[in-house]
Amino acid sequence: MYEPVQLLSASRLNLRLLVLIRVLVLAAQAGSVGLAYASRLVELPWMALGITLAVSGALCLASALRLRGPWPVTELEYAAHLAVDLIVHSVLLYFTGGSTNPFVSYYLVPLTIAAATLPWLYTLAIAGLALGSYTLLLMRYEPLQLEPALLGTLQVYGMWLSFALAAVLITFFVARMAGQLREQDQRQAERREESLRDQQLLAVATQAAGAAHELGTPLATMSVLLKELRQEHTDPALQEDLALLQSQVKLCKESLQQLVRAAEADRRQAIQEQTAREWVEAVLRRWHLMRPEASYRFECDGRGSAPRMMPPADLSQSLLNLLNNATDACAENLDIRLTWDGQWIRVTIRDHGPGVPLAIAEQIGRPFLTTKGKGFGLGLFLSQASVNRAGGTVKLYNQADGGTLTELCLPYGVARV
Repeated sequence: MYEPVQLLSASRLNLRLLVLIRVLVLAAQAGSVGLAYASRLVELPWMALGITLAVSGALCLASALRLRGPWPVTELEYAAHLAVDLIVHSVLLYFTGGSTNPFVSYYLVPLTIAAATLPWLYTLAIAGLALGSYTLLLMRYEPLQLEPALLGTLQVYGMWLSFALAAVLITFFVARMAGQLREQDQRQAERREESLRDQQLLAVATQAAGAAHELGTPLATMSVLLKELRQEHTDPALQEDLALLQSQVKLCKESLQQLVRAAEADRRQAIQEQTAREWVEAVLRRWHLMRPEASYRFECDGRGSAPRMMPPADLSQSLLNLLNNATDACAENLDIRLTWDGQWIRVTIRDHGPGVPLAIAEQIGRPFLTTKGKGFGLGLFLSQASVNRAGGTVKLYNQADGGTLTELCLPYGVARV
């Protein structure tokens, strides 16, 4: 099934973390001001500080409400939030000693966040704002009215507390913000890969539709000629060969008709529900008509009753392609097993052919790559694409005693993708 659309961008997630940082810093600032007010160790402009802290709290609430909205968070908006935090912090420092306040080092936290999450131009603007604010606080601020000894003690412990707070915020939150960006880059890379695969599938599907349309006329002509040849010749050996050719032409015509019926059923969402065993056995019957030279053993081994599923036509074609690949490797003594547990339905196909060459093992499944002298290299590619869209996987394993084990895994409740 298709994955749900990711509504949370890296900027939105980072803004959530920034709001959490604001709340923690606001709590620390309010606690410090409250402690100073209760102890009366220093006289401060309490009204101005209270208004500034109230504005900071209102910004936290406004940011939280903004995150509940559907509109995206842009990098410019995120940079504006960091700039507002710097301004609020600068106002608090102005009323509490300016550059002599040990918490002036908190300027490094928004700057580090900007460097980790924003483009260099926005980071440069944040750095300029922080440097400009620090410079102004060197010249203009409300000095703390304290005895020199007490002021020195408070500065020492305040510097330690400021460093500890900055270290915790930078280590934890900035690391998480950078991780969100890496995850977003990875998701974008996966989407690009899926888009490229879909383009390849579309190209193959277009060519297949054209080929299916063009094959109808020559197959009908071959069917008529084979029927006439059987009527004109009575040689038993020739009759046997002509009958085989006629059955193969009929199978080709039925395959094209089934392709049309499957497409129509998929359009109407008319997919039949069946058990996993019924699905595999139906595909095996169709495959054995196409490849009568193959000999195989089928085993069904699962816990409890066979799970029910609604496999689309492309999944049946995927299993058929895997069976044909195993037959091309070695048509004798194929071991086919169906198993299931509480989560996955597994179909394994064990052949005794030459195996997958290690030199190209990692490239298996790419379009137009084949290890056989015939074919177009599309079977495994199309199979993997269809199975992946259904949430499953296709894996190939070389066996120690020779041959290849092909494993098809599908999740429970396989339905239309």
